[in-house]
Amino acid sequence: MKKRISFLLTFLCLFSVFVHAQKKAVRGTVVSEFGEPIIGATVLIKGTTKGTSTDFEGKFTISVTSGNILVISSVGFFNEEVLIKDQTSIKIILNEDQNTLNEVVVVAYSTRKKETITSSVVQLKSEKLTDVTVPEVATMLQGKVTGVQVLPSNGRPGSSPNILIRGRSSISNTNSPLWVIDGIIFGNSDPKLNPNDVASLSVLKDASATALYGNRGANGVILVTTKKGVLGTKPQIKVSAKSAVNQFNPGNFKVMNSQQLFDFHTAMGNNATISPWFTEDLLERNYDWIDGATKEAFVKDATITFTSATDSHNLLISSGYYNEEGTLIGNELDRYSFRSNLDYNITDKLTIKPKLYFVFDNRDKQNQAPLYEAYVNLPWDLPFAADGSVVNANQAQGDDWLGRDKRNFFYDRQWNYTDSRSFDLFASFDFSYELLPNLTFISTNNFRWGNSESFTYTDPRSNAGRPVNGALDDFTYRSLSRFTNQMIKYSNKFNENHTVNVLAAYEYNDSESKSISTRSENIVANAEVQNLGIKPVKADGSASESAQQSVFLSADYDYKNKYFVKGSLRVDGASAFAPDYRYGKFYSIAGGWNIHKEDFFNIEAINALKLRASHGSVGNLIGGFAYLTTYSVGFQYAGLNAARPARLGTEDISWEKITETNAGIDATLFNAVDLTLDYYNKVSSDLLFFTRLPDATGYSGRYQNIGSVVNKGIELSVVADVVNKEDFGINLGFNISFNKNTVKELPDGTDILGGSHIIREGEEFGSFYMRKWLGVHPADGSPVYEVVEEDGTRSTTSDYNSATLQIAGSANPDFTGGFNTNIRYKNFNVSSNWSFSYGAELYNTSRNLFDSDGYYLQFNQMVLPEGWSRWEKPGDIATHPKPRVGGYAGGNQTSTRYLEDGSYLRMNNIRFSYDLPQPIISKIGLSGANIYISGDNLVTLTKFSGVDPTINNGIGSGSFGFTSLGYPVPKRYALGFNITF
Repeated sequence: MKKRISFLLTFLCLFSVFVHAQKKAVRGTVVSEFGEPIIGATVLIKGTTKGTSTDFEGKFTISVTSGNILVISSVGFFNEEVLIKDQTSIKIILNEDQNTLNEVVVVAYSTRKKETITSSVVQLKSEKLTDVTVPEVATMLQGKVTGVQVLPSNGRPGSSPNILIRGRSSISNTNSPLWVIDGIIFGNSDPKLNPNDVASLSVLKDASATALYGNRGANGVILVTTKKGVLGTKPQIKVSAKSAVNQFNPGNFKVMNSQQLFDFHTAMGNNATISPWFTEDLLERNYDWIDGATKEAFVKDATITFTSATDSHNLLISSGYYNEEGTLIGNELDRYSFRSNLDYNITDKLTIKPKLYFVFDNRDKQNQAPLYEAYVNLPWDLPFAADGSVVNANQAQGDDWLGRDKRNFFYDRQWNYTDSRSFDLFASFDFSYELLPNLTFISTNNFRWGNSESFTYTDPRSNAGRPVNGALDDFTYRSLSRFTNQMIKYSNKFNENHTVNVLAAYEYNDSESKSISTRSENIVANAEVQNLGIKPVKADGSASESAQQSVFLSADYDYKNKYFVKGSLRVDGASAFAPDYRYGKFYSIAGGWNIHKEDFFNIEAINALKLRASHGSVGNLIGGFAYLTTYSVGFQYAGLNAARPARLGTEDISWEKITETNAGIDATLFNAVDLTLDYYNKVSSDLLFFTRLPDATGYSGRYQNIGSVVNKGIELSVVADVVNKEDFGINLGFNISFNKNTVKELPDGTDILGGSHIIREGEEFGSFYMRKWLGVHPADGSPVYEVVEEDGTRSTTSDYNSATLQIAGSANPDFTGGFNTNIRYKNFNVSSNWSFSYGAELYNTSRNLFDSDGYYLQFNQMVLPEGWSRWEKPGDIATHPKPRVGGYAGGNQTSTRYLEDGSYLRMNNIRFSYDLPQPIISKIGLSGANIYISGDNLVTLTKFSGVDPTINNGIGSGSFGFTSLGYPVPKRYALGFNITF
């Protein structure tokens, strides 16, 4: 009996050891096809409830037996199954499910599934961005994101557009959004990214989404994620190249030819008695200055990219070249860029992520034709003599040159030029280390070094150089910024129902810059260095520095992918403020509810429905140590160095504060229509404003925190797969945004006047303040203006100075938006993208010169657009007075006469592409090939009489709503291809 018991015990022990031997710990990493870690993915042993979830690095550990099957799932991705044999370490790649509520979106310092996001965030993938031909990323957003206005500053090669998100929130400060590239804060200016390097772009619009960026997030945040290799594919080389032709695009603005101008002068009563030069002989001269100053220009754009992704590394190397000639002669941009992104897994716990990017801009021998002169010069003035030599208008005699300014830009262009170049280097060394399961330390470190130089040569023979016998100007600017973020992230999933994500971080960055400018005159012809100037004239410079440190905490909770709560707190300290006012606190709280996951929800037509709401605060700061009193020391008194007051300091100056509440709905209908609707209320308080002081104080002014502005709006976005079959599809997208801007509070309720704008309580920020033009008196053709008495009685006058200054419209549009179309048939695809704006008024300052009723007798004049007319006889109902020599007193001064409807509808891009069949390209060793033709800015429908209603309108400055001639955005026709090896 004892032997049997002993045998049984021995058998049980051996069996338990055997069973234990079959159990083993398997470590794994779950990533997307682009190598991004998937947070909170569920890892289950098939047929059981045993499992775990991935942490912030997408990593997990699970105890299994050989032969077990692991089922890996995550919302937004298709499930994967892995059979466990001898592995102790595995890597699982999940392919993305294209259901838009399930897509993974890059947000502040993290990624989230769209269905869990509780803030207003829009993400665009690279294929939605690279339709237009531009050297920067911002323009690619035109018409594609609700609440975002993207307007070009001008059409000069390499120019950066202005971006406005949910209205203007600051009076004196920038209204441009913050750029964040791969987790690195770049600031509010163009980061000069190669568009071909961009994998995705997220726009954070409400305070809850931007709160983790504190004072930098006041105007919205644009997050850019650059490309990586794709796991599960072989190393690839991709070549993207295109050539394009740019055409000068004057819009509706045209000036007169010789005959039209002659008839205009005749109508105003000009004759040989008044102007001896005015004879019919002028009709023998007819030079088109616009045609002479412009040309069809060429664009070349090429990028070659190498990617490789394995279990140990993910590598991208990219090199780009962009060349664009200006449509105005004498301007050309060469841009060279290089990027290297590497993620290298040194161990299962440690990953390093070094990145390097640089961009070099070069503009040689710039001598751009001035657009202003091309328009004002008379067609009767010929720039070239009969023998082909260039006429010196400044020395022309008698009637040889009739234009008032006596300028022939072709003359000085023979010698004068400017060279400029810039170099920007961005280097990062990031790493992450798994401290414990579900707990990861992430270190992000970057520096940015910039250098720009320009050299201007003014020849002694030129009109500009003759008074000083030529001049040399040099300018150098250097900047350095450093950024570091040290973060701990915790992520865990409990009982398959509860998911918690927490992060805490310390962040620091500083920057410094220095500029030097020098000038010498009385130079040797063709000189290129300052010591060849006999007379040194200027040696000037400036320097600045700033620093900021921050700590922040963020946490979110998810119950069953159904209920979501998120909160954050950030404290920023900035050197711009006095020590007692240096730190600002910014917070957010948000929640979401996936209603379609409730048991009671059973509406077949609605596949997904989410409600979300958020509230938060962010800030804004002013540069230049506004709390300190400054003095100017750049002069002498009685032979001694001296100082004089410049700006009065404000010791208690502090942050602008923006508090925003947002409510939204995300839905999918009929498995074909994605809808997003948002309402927001954004209050900007303690606005930073530079207040002018009386001259008697000796100071120019001081910064103060004054007043508040409110932006309220509604945003709607709809994307529909109208047809979605294997060989044929139609996709349509539409977005529209309504924003109402109101000045809520000012100090003592006192109006703030600036030029032709007024800031007044209860009115829009962007209100015009000027005399109101009522048209032309039918009896005598004289201008008519409005007079408003104190009791509100209105009358008319023809005396400009007697007219009443009053609020006369707003530069803010009633609504903006865009729409796009995409039609595919087998390997063919045609797409278009449009943007629109309605209701904004735009002041056309160029009409002061070109629509002056005879005031500027020796300037060319504009051709009146269709529907406009001039008064000729009593009883005529006309838009313009009868022209007369000298014009009308005040007739071409600031009034609503030149305030126009700035509404427009623009086709930003149309593109037709063809994917070469796989059986054909595989025979020549290619894995993908695509060719396309496209057109940019081909159609603009607008009543605006100027060159372009979108450019130079001051969206990013105090001249909001004012536009002049400007350098118009060209029409562009492109042919390109993409080839993958």
